[in-house]
Amino acid sequence: MGSSALPVMAGTLAVCFTAATLLGRRLGVEPTLRTLLGVGTAICGASAIAAVTPVLKPKPATVAYALSTVFVFNVAAVLTFPWLGHALDMGQHAFGVFAGTAVNDTSSVVAVAVTYGDEATRTAVVVKLTRALMIIPVVLVLAYVVARRRPEAADRPRPSAIKLVPWFLVGFVALAGLNSAFEFTAGLQSACALASGLLITWALAAIGLSTDLGALRRTGWTPLVFGGLLWIAVSASSLGIQALTTGLGS
Repeated sequence: MGSSALPVMAGTLAVCFTAATLLGRRLGVEPTLRTLLGVGTAICGASAIAAVTPVLKPKPATVAYALSTVFVFNVAAVLTFPWLGHALDMGQHAFGVFAGTAVNDTSSVVAVAVTYGDEATRTAVVVKLTRALMIIPVVLVLAYVVARRRPEAADRPRPSAIKLVPWFLVGFVALAGLNSAFEFTAGLQSACALASGLLITWALAAIGLSTDLGALRRTGWTPLVFGGLLWIAVSASSLGIQALTTGLGS
């Protein structure tokens, strides 16, 4: 895929974390919810939120709101991004980078990219899972910050390392290694493609079942607006950086 996607990934992460800090304070969003939404939008949605939850120890309602907000904009991306890509006459690689950096959850990245083309899907998955690796340093930094701000946190049992591991990344690396070391037969590739389609459909159905519209309504609209602004900032920065560096038609 080359290094062309790295500036886009780095730029969108920087934009999202900066916007989360500045806009969150401006809108008066509670700090823990602000962090959850910032991490979820910047990295990989529900997986990132789940990874930092043992460190931040937020209230269950706060986690539910963050997840619901992220899922709302996953749906918005699935419905609008393919149309936007065609309207901007984006190439397969450019759209794959866009989907991989601007859509929250991995399953939704695949749902967005697969409607655009095979090359876009391959690019989007690699970009997304590379971006998802940022879970590791972010969890470590947050754990350090929490320990500094809450001296009593040192006396609490530390969360198990197993709970902090994004296991879908482990599976991705393992299967990528197998696919690189061995030549899969056409029949096996076809079966895996069918299985992946079924599993992605299953994951998207689960996302829909996890969206609590009542929780969004009870918490109020300000955090939802905040999440939307972060999503727009990441999407705009992804398109802007690509337009400046490699062009959108590539």
